[in-house]
Amino acid sequence: MEELLYSFPRTALIVIDLQQWLGSHYAPHSAEQVVTRAAAMVQAFREAGAFVGLVRVSSKDFKDMPRPLLDQAPPALNLIPGWDEIVPEIGVTDSDHLITKRQWGAFYGTDLDLQLRRRGITTLILCGIASGIGVDTTAREAFAHGYQVIFATDAMTGFSQEEHDHVVHTIFPRIGRLRSTEEILACGALQI
Repeated sequence: MEELLYSFPRTALIVIDLQQWLGSHYAPHSAEQVVTRAAAMVQAFREAGAFVGLVRVSSKDFKDMPRPLLDQAPPALNLIPGWDEIVPEIGVTDSDHLITKRQWGAFYGTDLDLQLRRRGITTLILCGIASGIGVDTTAREAFAHGYQVIFATDAMTGFSQEEHDHVVHTIFPRIGRLRSTEEILACGALQI
């Protein structure tokens, strides 16, 4: 039996890009499954008074977004009115920390690291969309910053099965620990 997976005072739940722009073509989990599982973890963290970081991509005019030359066009964005708002199943409360990013990762160009360090947080639980883009980049940044990382693998999904499988089976085990939403919630329940 392993030691306690995490402790609420030293752990942050970081939810990546679960915002109104979500499309419908994900694998292996649907957007609805990811949102439902993430919302359950958000609720548990809020009830425990723990750090909840809600990450979103946003821009007023898109002039502050990277524009590299690419060999493959990025997936089309679903830019409906309010596209950059967090999905209503999760919402944003006064105790949450809203992190607005302009690129794939949640650290570069934001105050996420500063907010975590000031609170003595050493462990991050990551979930969201997409496994191989926002979650992966944020995870690599967290690893480079010295954080312990836990991946809620059933509360994240990719734009393809191959993308998801590659990061979950090849990258994530090298920079953190893989757990299910159920295992993460069970650890939280032990602390209450």
